[in-house]
Amino acid sequence: MSDPDDISLRAGFPEATSATAAQLYWAAFFGKLGKLMGPDERGARFFARVLDPGHAISAIGPDGALLGFAGFKTDKGAFAGGSLGDLAAIYGWFGALWRGPFLALLGRDIAPGELLMDGIAVAPQARGLGIGTRLLGAILEEAGARGMAQVRLDVIDTNPRARALYERRGFVSVGAENTGALARLFGFTSATRMVCRLA
Repeated sequence: MSDPDDISLRAGFPEATSATAAQLYWAAFFGKLGKLMGPDERGARFFARVLDPGHAISAIGPDGALLGFAGFKTDKGAFAGGSLGDLAAIYGWFGALWRGPFLALLGRDIAPGELLMDGIAVAPQARGLGIGTRLLGAILEEAGARGMAQVRLDVIDTNPRARALYERRGFVSVGAENTGALARLFGFTSATRMVCRLA
């Protein structure tokens, strides 16, 4: 286990760790995306293809290992984006055409002056070291440096630990959306929209 003092935060993540980033993303969001984007090998390959390190802050261990990341979305792009062509490259056109509309339901628009969180994950061996808290703080700093008025995120009902972390950092609930009949597909029944307004 790494010493917390030896873990550094940096913009993006090294190209050599892109496969690790994809695996971390897939593991973190499997409960939400597993039925839609599985099987595991294809889900991880898709995110290895589309994750954009230019929209992420990462936690790097002293040995250069990627220990976690926080992704974000602005009007310039997103951490976990991708096109119909990216889906087709992994799932074929039939698989892309039925998955695309369901993924679009999970898409979130951003308001002017807003930075949108686009996923946060910490490697299993690095949990309990405060990395998630540090990454969230770095996202708030990034938003402030970009002149944003607030940071927004969605947290699903099956992740109460994440919601508790967000609340400790000043995020408040501003609404919720239910998945209704799609709950079985997405693996959660509701998502709470939370914002942290910056001074």
